[in-house]
Order: sequence, then C-alpha cells, then structure tokens
Amino acid sequence: MSRMKFEISSLNLHYGTTQALKDVKIDLPEKTVTAFIGPSGCGKSTFLRCLNRMNDFIPRCRVEGRVLLDETDIYAPQTDVIELRRRVGMVFQKPNPFPSSIYDNVAYGPRLHGTTGRAALDQIVRQSLEGAALWDEVRDKLNSPAMSLSGGQQQRLCIARAIAVQPEVLLMDEPTSALDPMSTARIEELVRELKTKYTVIIVTHNMQQAARISDLTAFFLLGEMVETGPTQEIFTSPADRRTEDYITGRFG
Repeated sequence: MSRMKFEISSLNLHYGTTQALKDVKIDLPEKTVTAFIGPSGCGKSTFLRCLNRMNDFIPRCRVEGRVLLDETDIYAPQTDVIELRRRVGMVFQKPNPFPSSIYDNVAYGPRLHGTTGRAALDQIVRQSLEGAALWDEVRDKLNSPAMSLSGGQQQRLCIARAIAVQPEVLLMDEPTSALDPMSTARIEELVRELKTKYTVIIVTHNMQQAARISDLTAFFLLGEMVETGPTQEIFTSPADRRTEDYITGRFG
C-alpha cells in the first residue's frame, strides 16, 4: 500500500453561517489518482481547495479540523502558504493561460521561485512541456501567444505550468469539462502518466472518467463524504445506497 500523502480528519468548512463540508475524513495515498464524484454543489471542489488553502481567498470562510500533508498540518499558523501551493499545484476547470507566450507561461513559476538563468529555464520549460505531452506540438512556436493554442492544448499548457515548479501533488478541478472528446482523451491519458511522479486528485462530474482513470473514488453528497474506496469496488459494489443510486442514475 502506498504511503499516505494527505491525512484529513474532522474537516468542517463554513461560509459565514453556512456549513459546506461536514466532518470529512479521508486518507489520500501518494502517486495514485483519487477522483471526487457527486452532484453539483455537494462540496467536491470546496474540499479540493482545502488541500492547498485556496479557500483562504474567500471572505468569511472558516476551516476546522486537520489536513496533514506528509504528517504536517497545512493549517498550522507557521505554514508557508506560498511553499504549500508550490508543493500542491492546481489545474482549473477552464484553461487559464496567462496572456503571454507559451514559454513565459511555463517559466513563470520557476522565475517566481528564483530560477533566472536562461539555460536552466530552457530545460525546465522543455521538461514540463514534455511532461504535459505538449512539447512536440509547440517546440517550434514557444514565443507564440499561449492564447493561440486550442482549448485542449491550453489545458495541457496549464498542466505544464503547474508541474514546472516540481510539485508533489496535482489538484485538478474538472479539467476536461470544457474540452471536446479527443482533447478529453488526451488529458485522461496524461493523468494516467502523471501519477507515476505525482499524487493526482481530480474532481469530475463524469463517472465514466472516474472509472477509467482513478485508483480511488470518494462520493460526496450535501457536504458529506458518503463513501470512499477503490474505484472498482465503488462502481461495482458500493456499500452505501446513496452511492449506488448516484452511480446507476437513480439519484434524486
């Protein structure tokens, strides 16, 4: 069994007086793909953002409980949040490249963290684009605007930008929901490759996608984590009736 990368217990999250997450408990092993599934508004993305403290940006958001990354509490007062977000990268639902060149998009993070030498940046950009399965498509146009890429290429560029700072974890919030089927297939293939180096945690509305690419699946409903386990077990013999109803389409 893989070593645990995240250990989460008694996690509650409130937006003002509204409780959005209720007593969530889950352990996430390293170098695996974990999928969060469930209906819209059930807390999947909210929980994902707890793992790199993106919820810090939301007014009146309060988080209680323990979120351990390599046995260290990321909500402890002494936590370096910038370093946390380097270690725990994020790819969003809609591709969001910066309005600059392909090269500068990938080089942005390393420059921010102190890498300035051209040779070092060139190597990082190439390795990151190769890691995101994009190098062969853009190697001759690194100075072209990132916005000139297709949607699927832009999303892979965002993945390259995330891995350029050598994270340990990649959070992916519905990374294929805005993409066509061919681009979606490329991203799914990439996710399977990425787990050899990174711990990948993905939110998806697409249950077939969760079944195809994840090792573990967690089902959320109304802010609660109803059930979690190996993906094959969750999809073939769920322990909770609510999970079964959601997977079989009888939900609601």
